[in-house]
Amino acid sequence: MARQTEINPVNPQQRLISMAAEILKKGGVVCYPTDTMYGLGCDIFNQKAVKRVHEIKQRDKDKPFSFMCASLADISQYAHVSSPAYRLLKKHLPGPYTMVLPGSKLVPKIMLTKQKTVGIRLPQSPICLALIEMLGNPVLNTSALREGCAAPADSYAVEELFGGQVDLIIDGGQLFPEPSTVISLVTDQPEILRAGKGDTAPFLERE
Repeated sequence: MARQTEINPVNPQQRLISMAAEILKKGGVVCYPTDTMYGLGCDIFNQKAVKRVHEIKQRDKDKPFSFMCASLADISQYAHVSSPAYRLLKKHLPGPYTMVLPGSKLVPKIMLTKQKTVGIRLPQSPICLALIEMLGNPVLNTSALREGCAAPADSYAVEELFGGQVDLIIDGGQLFPEPSTVISLVTDQPEILRAGKGDTAPFLERE
């Protein structure tokens, strides 16, 4: 089974975050808590690790995963953000949203859709933010879900689903799993692609 480590979800221990980041740097796959649900992730620049996550999730290679950034400045590096989009990001992030934006040249091809867009999260989770910062670049983000199974609320449920396939499971306590709200900011008019934990109302108001 995968190694488990308990990390404080409010004040993550630096040495444990460093250990998790080292696993990512070496091409490992880590399960971690976010502000929406437990997720699976790896270094987006490690193609073998990304392919491994595709295999774990049994997901079509043509359906890229989203990824997490640690700041608005990071998002601006990995996506083309218009002025109206930036205002919305600044107002509503960090939060339980996945924003779909045109990807920049920094994004590996395996992480881009056929339309050259990316899904980016800036989560509120201190564990996620610390992990991204320690790694030094974005972390792939996909929900730790199995088709036909309930979303895991804690690390033990995650271990039952993925324990034999990941390198580390971060125990960040119990969550009340709910998917992120997905919003396309490809045009100046936001489009709600999936309603989830994040409030959609502010994005339906015309400026």
